[in-house]
Formats: sequence, C-alpha cells, structure tokens
Amino acid sequence: MTTAFGPNFDATALAKLAPELSDVFTAAGFTTDGVAGHLGPEVTEALFRGEPAPVALAAHSESQLDLLIRFFLLHEHLPATLLGEAVGARLATQLLDANVALADTHGKAYIALDIRPHTIVGANRLIFSDVDASLVDHVPGPDHVLGVGAASLSLLQSTPVSPVGSVLDLGTGSGVQLLGQLDCAEKITATDVHERALKLAEATIAATGDSDKVELLQGSWFDPVAGRRFDRLVANPPFVVGLPEVGHVYRDSGLNLDGASELVVSRATDHLTPGGTAHLLAAWVHTSGETWQQRVASWLPDKGIAAWIIQRDVADPALYVSTWLEDESLDVRSPEGQERSRAWLEHFQQHEVNGIGFGFVAIQRIGDDEPADILAEEMPQAFSDPLGPEVEEYFARVAWLRDLVPGELQGKHFHVRPGLAREDISTPDGESGQGFTRAALRLTRTDGPRWSHEVDEHIAAIVAGLNPQGLNLEETIGLYAAAHGFDEEELTAAALPAVIDMVRHGLLIPADLLLDTDSPDLS
Repeated sequence: MTTAFGPNFDATALAKLAPELSDVFTAAGFTTDGVAGHLGPEVTEALFRGEPAPVALAAHSESQLDLLIRFFLLHEHLPATLLGEAVGARLATQLLDANVALADTHGKAYIALDIRPHTIVGANRLIFSDVDASLVDHVPGPDHVLGVGAASLSLLQSTPVSPVGSVLDLGTGSGVQLLGQLDCAEKITATDVHERALKLAEATIAATGDSDKVELLQGSWFDPVAGRRFDRLVANPPFVVGLPEVGHVYRDSGLNLDGASELVVSRATDHLTPGGTAHLLAAWVHTSGETWQQRVASWLPDKGIAAWIIQRDVADPALYVSTWLEDESLDVRSPEGQERSRAWLEHFQQHEVNGIGFGFVAIQRIGDDEPADILAEEMPQAFSDPLGPEVEEYFARVAWLRDLVPGELQGKHFHVRPGLAREDISTPDGESGQGFTRAALRLTRTDGPRWSHEVDEHIAAIVAGLNPQGLNLEETIGLYAAAHGFDEEELTAAALPAVIDMVRHGLLIPADLLLDTDSPDLS
C-alpha cells in the first residue's frame, strides 16, 4: 500500500478538455446508467463495495466502454495506444500533457485522477477528484480532494432544488454540491480554502458547460464572501470531531471537537437574504453536562431564525475513531493505528465526550426581531424520499404556526395528508391468555421522512373528521365531545398540542397553505 498525494496536474488544460471528455464519455455510454447496464446488477454492486476483481473480469475486452471502465474506474495500467482507443488519440495526448494521465516505469498509461460519471439530482455529471482507496490500494494523502461520498450524497438529498437566485456552496471540494444546484440557481458562488479542490471543481464545472454561472473563490470559511448574502447556502464542512489538528484537509478543520460545525451553523444566518435558507451537514458531541439539543441550539442566535436540527445517527467514541481511521486506510491494529486511536480517545475522555451525533441543520432567516424558532429532534427512521422538499415544506408549516394568534388555531381547517396511515398495533393478551390487546395506535406518514405519532382513539377520531371543506378544528372537537359526553374545553386543551405536532411533521396540512400559491407543493 502506498501513500498518494495526487499529481500536480495542469488545471487550465484540464478545464479546457473537460467538456470534450464529457461528450466522449456520454457518446460511449460511460454514464452511471450505462455502466450499470453494461456490468449488470451483481457486478455493479461489487463496484460500489470496492471490489475490483469482478469488475475487471466483466470489463475484460478492449471495447471502448470496457477500456473506459478499466482506465477511469479501475485505474488499470494499460498501453498508451489503448488510451487513444478509449478517448481518441488527440484527447489522450491532452490528458498526458496535462499530467492527468501518467506513464509508469514500464511505459504503460494510467489515469492519476478520479474522473467518473455520477447521477446528481437526476442529471448525468462528470466529477473530477483525487483517486480514493475504494478500488486502488493506497492511502489518501493530506491534500486529498474527495469525490462523491456518503455524506455528500446525504446533503444532496436534503437540499431543496427549487428555483433560487443566488447560492453559496461553502467548502465546495470537488464541486459535488454545486452540481446539485446548477439547474435551479441563477448564480452560484463556490469557495474552498484548498487550492487543489478549486482546481478540480473548475474541471467539474467546465464539464457541464455552465462555467459562466459559477464563481470560484479561495479562502477560509466565510472570508471570501464577507458582507455578502445569498438566497441559499449549502455546506458540507470538514466536520470530523477530534483533536485541533489537520491531518486531511477535506475532513479536519483544525478546530477542537465540533468547532467546525459550530462555526458554520453560528455564522450561516449572517450570509442569508431575508427568507433565505441554509442546508448544512454537521456533527456534535454528546456530553454528560448538557443535551445535544441544547448544545446545537446554543450555536444559533436568539432572534431572526427558524431552524430544524435533525440527528440521524449517534456513534460511541470507539466506533467513531475506528471508522475515521479506516477512512484514511489506516489499520487500527497497527502501532500507528493504536497510537492514533489512544490519543483521540483520550482527548474525548478529557472533554467528557460519550457520543458523537451526526445530521442536518436547516436554517431560515426570518424577521430580525422575531424570536428564534428552533426544533432539534432525532430522525432515526429509514426513508428513501429526498428530504429537500420536506425541508421547504417544514419552513412553510412552522411559519404558518408562528403567525397564529392565541385562539386562532381552533378556527382553522385542515387537510389530512394523502397516504397517512392509521396503524393499530395489537399483541397477544397476556392476562387472559387469548385474543389480542392494543399495544399502540399510530398515525404514520407513508411519504417523505415517514413520521409516526402515537395517539389515542380520541385524537385519531378527531383527525379522521377533519376536511378542508368541512368543519373546522373547533367544530370537529365539539361534535366529537358532544357525541361521547366529554368536556369540550378539556378535550380541546388535550388535542391542540397533538395537532400542532402533527402540523410540524406534516401529518396535517393547514388548508391555508393549500390555497397559498407561494407555498411548496403540499399535495
């Protein structure tokens, strides 16, 4: 295994040849779908698992598509004449001249960067990054520029793609997040402290043919955009929680523990236009002295923002450390691995860290004098729908709730979300030894993040009676109370908090929002 720092390529030349290379790839069927169809489902899964042998066996021929797979996915060393057959003689020469394709000691050619197709928000895109360790036996160096990883895919799924004026991609890396905004934004500003990352991002953008839409700026954190505001902010910062040092620039901030996440979350609002939103990946420590919700909420201002903080996962310190050491291809059993693990874990102990949370932070700038509206919650359930539309709808729902005056909620009409399921869960009756007894009654969304709320029979019946063209909430509760002999005021007091929670999570949709043409599509 070798440590790789990546070639010193000619960035200007690479950006110039990127559009033609993209055209060649597309014409040859070297796209995400084209490769998957060519290799078949089993070999494609092996490719995703980082197993080169099945892929090499399936792409053994010297057809153009197989050669592209062998050169650009497997990074095989092959005769330079075959590179000419794969991309054309002129383009092969340009790749060699740009130091993107190199010759080994035997005179064979290989591709020294990672240049591969990805499907980004439904579009076929070409992303330029450094070669990772998934299919090549090497250790990514300190200046490694990451391509498309699990974290970047998660952020893509959680970021809206509705039309927007200006976008800031903070810490763009190889340009993955800006590709997600390219078709919906009028103008994108992408920043990074890492010069190599910006060079690769320039090639990524050039391959799309939309370079005029994107501004690239080098600098630390928000320094390149001081005093500027944007309609949408996206950031996948170097959020790894650890010691205040930089081992790998793509993941280590040099700030202590969760300082990188705190910096981005706390300063994002300063760079948003009124109504603008930020969509961030973040990590935070769990300590015995405070809840994680209190910790992250403390990073946000007391006024002028609405925020939705979602914890998707929590790792114990030992698992967290071993995962990130393996990320840099370091064997945790080796002497170096043990030493690094010990230092990292001791640092956690000194700061009383008992867990590390990971998730999304969505922030909207609201009126400067409005009290902050912050919800921090866990979202452990599995779901497959993109979260971006849900985030936009969430901000519309909580804005509607904020605008209500006391007593107004009861007079509102509601629409029960299409696809809402009533789950009546029963288990064997332990007392009688026969039959079943109810264990839980839930109302569950079958779309989006699939929120599930436990309710009682009365709340479930009230929800069932709601209709945007029928009785309002107060009338529905009153009718149910009269039919069952309940005190209407007591029933209303019990029902209102449940209704508010169901509005926040989109189980109930206010009829006002269905009539508002400026609101997200809530149908």
